[in-house]
Amino acid sequence: MSIKESLRSDLTEAIRGRDEITSSTIRMVLTAITNEEVAGKEARVLSDDEIITVLSREAKKRREAAEAFENAGRADKATLEKAEGEVIAKYLPAQLSVDEIKKIIADAVTSTGAAGPADMGKVMGAVKPLIAGKADGSIVSTLVKEALNK
Repeated sequence: MSIKESLRSDLTEAIRGRDEITSSTIRMVLTAITNEEVAGKEARVLSDDEIITVLSREAKKRREAAEAFENAGRADKATLEKAEGEVIAKYLPAQLSVDEIKKIIADAVTSTGAAGPADMGKVMGAVKPLIAGKADGSIVSTLVKEALNK
């Protein structure tokens, strides 16, 4: 079963179970997927990898919004954003730990022969396919900078 089919099936179950947060979040995600499919000159069907990219983007939006609401003193809205993020996280691959990311970065630094901060693009290019959908890009970027500044 593809991720999109799984989302549709879970949407039906959430509606039947009257789970407002889950159903509204899945609707929002399916809309984002559809918008991505029709963007550009030709409509197309997204692969599971492309759907994971869309899901990652949506999850990041929820994290950032929750943080902004917390900083603004809106705990109720922050809680809602976090709940939506948890629903989206169910459809993403398991996230890598910081130690796992550091190991992937160390291997990439060795394989690319990166010597300093100027080689960040090489390292990110090698790391990105290995962590796609499994880690937040800003965390990876920070860890790469740390590794190259040693």
